[in-house]
Amino acid sequence: MLAPFLDEHLIEAGCDEAGRGCLAGPVFAAAVILPKDFSHPLLNDSKQLSEKKRYAAREIVEQEAIAWAVAQVDPAEIDQLNILRASFICMHRALDQLKTRPEQLLIDGNRFIPYGEVPYHTIVKGDGKYLSIAAASILAKTYRDDYMLRIHEDYPYYLWNKNKGYPAKAHRAAIAEHGACEHHRRSFRLLPDVVQGSLF
Repeated sequence: MLAPFLDEHLIEAGCDEAGRGCLAGPVFAAAVILPKDFSHPLLNDSKQLSEKKRYAAREIVEQEAIAWAVAQVDPAEIDQLNILRASFICMHRALDQLKTRPEQLLIDGNRFIPYGEVPYHTIVKGDGKYLSIAAASILAKTYRDDYMLRIHEDYPYYLWNKNKGYPAKAHRAAIAEHGACEHHRRSFRLLPDVVQGSLF
C-alpha cells in the first residue's frame, strides 16, 4: 500500500517527471495535491500499470485531486539547461500552476532544486511509496505519451507511437537513416560518436 502522506498536518504536493532518458520530445513533470483521506486500488506507480489502467488512473486523479498541474520543457531548452536541471525546472513550472499552494513537497528521486522556501523531501522510487508522487507519475507519463503520439504523425518513421522517444533500436536506426529532427535532443548521444557529428 502506498502512503497517503508524509505529514498529515501539511498540504503536500507530490512531484515526478517523465521522459528524462529519451532521445526525443520534451520532458514532462506533474505536481499533485491529494486529499489526506484519498485512496484508490488503481493508483500505483505508473510503471506498474498497463497503459489502459494508467489512463483510467489519470481520470481518477484529475477528478479527485485538490490540485494538479502538468508542465513540459522542450528539447532546445533541455539542450541549454542539461536534462537533470530541465527536469527540476519542469517540476517548478508544474508547481507554479497549482491553484492550492503546497506547504511541503515530496519529490521522486534523490536530488532537487529548491522551490522558493517550500520544504521538500527527495524520495528514491517515491512513485512506489507515496500516493501523491504516484499520481504525479501517472499524469506526467500519460501527458507525455499523448504528446509523442501527436508528433509521431509528422515523423512516423521514428516509431514514437511505440518507443515514445526512448533509445529503442528501431528509433536509433531511423535516426541513422533519416537524420534527426527538431524534436531530438541535440546534446544527447543519438548515435555512435563517429556518426553523431554528421547528423546536424
